[in-house]
Amino acid sequence: MAAVNLEGIVPSHLPVLPLKSTVVFPRIFIPLSVGRRRSLQLLDDLPGAERHIAVATQLDETAEEVGFKDLHHVGAMVRVQHMLKLPDGTVQLAVLGLRRIKLLAATSEEPYLTCRVEMRPETPDSLSPIEREALLRRAISSFQQLVTLSPHLPAELASAAGAIDDPLHLAYYIANHIRLTTEQRQEILEMDSVQQKLERLLGNLAHELEVLELGRKIQSQAEEQMGKAQREYFLREQLKAIQRELGELDSEHGELAELRERIEKAGLTTEAKREADRELARLERIPSASPESSVIRTYLELIVSLPWNTSTGGEVDVAKAREILDADHYDLDKVKQRIVEHLAVRRLKQVRGLTERGREPILCFVGPPGVGKTSLGHSIARAMGRKFARASLGGVHDEAEIRGHRRTYIGAMPGRILQAIRRAESNDPVFMLDEVDKIGSDWRGDPSSALLEVLDPEQNKDFRDNYLDVPFDLSKVMFITTANSLETIPAALRDRMEVLHLSGYTEDEKVQIAERFLVPKQLAAHGLRPGEVGMDEEAVRLIIRQYTREAGVRNLEREIASVMRRAVAEIAVGKRPRKAVDVKRVRAALGKRRFHDDVRERIDRPGVATGLVWTPTGGEIVFVEAALTPGKGELRLTGQLGDVMKESASAALSYLKDRAVVLGIDPLLFEKNDIHVHVPAGAQPKEGPSAGVTVLTAMASILTGRPARDDVAMTGEITLRGKVLPIGGVKEKVLGAHRAGIRRVLLPAHNEADLDDIPADLRKEMQLVLVESIDQVLREALTPARGGAKPATGKAVSSEPAAANRSNGASKAVVRPRTRSTRRIAKTPPKRR
Repeated sequence: MAAVNLEGIVPSHLPVLPLKSTVVFPRIFIPLSVGRRRSLQLLDDLPGAERHIAVATQLDETAEEVGFKDLHHVGAMVRVQHMLKLPDGTVQLAVLGLRRIKLLAATSEEPYLTCRVEMRPETPDSLSPIEREALLRRAISSFQQLVTLSPHLPAELASAAGAIDDPLHLAYYIANHIRLTTEQRQEILEMDSVQQKLERLLGNLAHELEVLELGRKIQSQAEEQMGKAQREYFLREQLKAIQRELGELDSEHGELAELRERIEKAGLTTEAKREADRELARLERIPSASPESSVIRTYLELIVSLPWNTSTGGEVDVAKAREILDADHYDLDKVKQRIVEHLAVRRLKQVRGLTERGREPILCFVGPPGVGKTSLGHSIARAMGRKFARASLGGVHDEAEIRGHRRTYIGAMPGRILQAIRRAESNDPVFMLDEVDKIGSDWRGDPSSALLEVLDPEQNKDFRDNYLDVPFDLSKVMFITTANSLETIPAALRDRMEVLHLSGYTEDEKVQIAERFLVPKQLAAHGLRPGEVGMDEEAVRLIIRQYTREAGVRNLEREIASVMRRAVAEIAVGKRPRKAVDVKRVRAALGKRRFHDDVRERIDRPGVATGLVWTPTGGEIVFVEAALTPGKGELRLTGQLGDVMKESASAALSYLKDRAVVLGIDPLLFEKNDIHVHVPAGAQPKEGPSAGVTVLTAMASILTGRPARDDVAMTGEITLRGKVLPIGGVKEKVLGAHRAGIRRVLLPAHNEADLDDIPADLRKEMQLVLVESIDQVLREALTPARGGAKPATGKAVSSEPAAANRSNGASKAVVRPRTRSTRRIAKTPPKRR
């Protein structure tokens, strides 16, 4: 083999030592390990003096037998400085890179690879001396910073790099010691420009520095957290030692033992017991200072405090229950009878030893405000000997209010159902869900849909609250719901309930309620002794007629309280109270009259008729006004009327045009005039077909010039054929007319069966006329034409009770034909007060 002369001339042929995952750079001293047969043979053939060989990196690091095509063709010529043969047959080499060379072609493959080579010197950079110095300083500074941060690089490397002033030498020195892949090292070797080598290495150094900085930051945070955890552990152990010395350590174990005992005595179901035991085991394992500990304790407290097996329903005394209901509430016979029937069924099962209990009824009390829906629930609970629970659902939008929140949320809690049962401490309370018609829905869910499971007897035996997450039996609970209107309750929810309608009270009923309940209640509320101040019947009636206009008695109680406060104020200044509150003292306490019977004042000219409407707060009267204005026969409607009312007005106009001659209306009026129909209180929307007869009567009144009667109110739907169809809310509408001072009401004949719902005393005061056709309505509602005969009367239905058909104080109306036109409920005209 030819030797390298002092000028560094590379021989034309050199043996090649293939390298795995290693790149040898010129001017760099590097150890190598040789173990392949062909490589060992190459080392044996080396002369003893100048031992120079070529080294090149394999393309495939896993290959054992490689040829010329399997190598990178840019490598290095090295001098073997040291050679050590090991017992296992391998040889350890220490070589020094001399020159960068290129393998041109293979001259022989056996016994080892020999190639024709040429020297591949690097091209000098074109930098100025200042730029070269800046590049060197930057590279040295970055490398020294890397050595400082990297734990696997010795500190001597930094000082050695600082002593290098040759850019090429520095580039190979840095490339040999920093973390680079084999491909990246080979790329550095193959680059011809020294400037490019250093710039590429500066990018690699920047990346490595960023990684090391981030790693050091992560390590620092981990060490800090670990140190904090260790400190907490030691402090906790010290705290336990202090508590042990003070005798306080046993308190925690005592609390867990108490929880375990309460779980055993709570009578939990199998699934609930399993869940409680699992949570208690978790609580014992985690530290008491952990946030999860308080969450588990709260959950276990809920489980053991629920009344899994605690019931209050005992012996059923039906007669006593009826006495309690009668003592607490006046009237409401239907509701009372329904409760008595339910108790009678339970009593019969107890007497006959039938242990299987039927599904509890789900009652829904529907009626205007102030009629006693909520207070009736308290009376039912007292009559049945059960606990009472109540939850108001008005304005609830979140489904979690019913089903509860999952425990994964911060601040989670059970739903209102379980919370109320927990407070009641009984699994069979009378549970009242107030204002079920005012539930809303939004993005948080639909609470009314969640109530479907609660109020379904087939599903609520396994009710699963999201917070509790185990089934709880609600089948023993007697649910009662209240609502002002059924229209806003979803059909699926309404189907699960037994609806009981609570209508408004008559004047006599309000008087009885005031004397029996409201006055004694307000006496106690204002600190007065029983009987110290009383109110006579005339004073109560004055408040009902002139200061309230409601279906219930809430405002009546409020006005009675005002009268009582005036009496208390007199006592406070030393005056001797008068025992009886009369009409004069009521006017002095309440001021001027607030409500007037203004029907006569408003029905004083043609074109105005009085109708009856149903509202969630009870029945009310409404005035419909009609006017003729010059025009082209158009119909104009105002007063926020709904589509159905507009259609009723159109039907009424068509009927009047068709029957104009018969009714005595000039047909030219329709061609030369517009008809304007207006319903006052325009800010309130109005809808429904029951105002059809009222709208038609107002139109007929303005077209015929005959005023409507001021003592008549009417309701009913009309057809183009002139028929009057039935409507709903008869009792509420009649009560509304009675409150307004009207004693004569026109009703559809098909609603005759609904007259049984009207109290007997009210039927005696009111004259209820049943009509079948629009012609009958006009004859009864309009005053006679000037100079004409009095309108004929038709059949009348007497409201007097028939002794033969009456057993409990109420009877069906008896039809007594008078003429062929109308049926009227006969009565003795009441004396005007």
